[in-house]
Amino acid sequence: MTPTIPGFSYERVTVADGVALHAAIGGAGEPLVLLHGFPQTHLMWRHVAVALAAERTVICPDLRGYGASEKPAETADGDTYSKRTMAADIVALAQALGHDRFALAGHDRGALVALRAGLDHPGTITHLACLDVLATLDMWAVLRGVTAAPAFHLYLMAQPPGLPEQLIAGSPDAFFGSFLDAWGASPDAIPAAVRSAYLDACRAAVPSIVADYRASAGIDIAHDQIDRDAGTRLTMPLTVVQQDWGAALGYDARALWSAWADDLHHVTANYGHFMAETAPTEIAAELHTLLQR
Repeated sequence: MTPTIPGFSYERVTVADGVALHAAIGGAGEPLVLLHGFPQTHLMWRHVAVALAAERTVICPDLRGYGASEKPAETADGDTYSKRTMAADIVALAQALGHDRFALAGHDRGALVALRAGLDHPGTITHLACLDVLATLDMWAVLRGVTAAPAFHLYLMAQPPGLPEQLIAGSPDAFFGSFLDAWGASPDAIPAAVRSAYLDACRAAVPSIVADYRASAGIDIAHDQIDRDAGTRLTMPLTVVQQDWGAALGYDARALWSAWADDLHHVTANYGHFMAETAPTEIAAELHTLLQR
């Protein structure tokens, strides 16, 4: 049986372009949407969501292309899995659930969607948190040379359609499981049932996951560059929590994020990449503090 978030109900909500998202919903009060990363589903928020549901309505969807949400076919222009399209999904989801304004937090891929939502929908997003990621434009700028080897999957999935899908589909559990093993997640943080749920979901979503990453090497860069050239900045309070990747790759993460945000709280912490699962108490506290700003 697939694990669920304790005390949360589940709904399937049709959003932009008729795509249906699978979402867990719990708590009561002002809304907070939590977006998962790779190679996970909404389950990565299971501890944080329960903690914050004591004071908020918490909504945890599977992003389009992931988990139990719909997986539309990739289009040639890459827009199907652009972060702009995925952000529009989340705004439509919240509105369908009765929330015209909401706080938003994302991890990894979900953080890129959250960032795009903040840039595209500044009147809708009240507070924003991005966990262990850089903006797409900045990410590609700093990932250079052998020190970027741990991010080989970004380059693999950026390749034209066909090759990456075939390579990954040949051994999906080994591919996706390697990230769960390599990025600091212990069996205590991601128990066997949850790990199995992640792998099951990824196995069924290879084309859409690759399309998500391929968009980040194309259309997402273009969207970020347009905003950078126009001087578009996040106007809502922003919290960024990330590991010190900059020490190895030679960049200043705080400075990069400062270029996007007027009101930035930046935290460097040794929680491991899957920080909502390895340090849920600390992440819940960071989000609680953000929501008071």
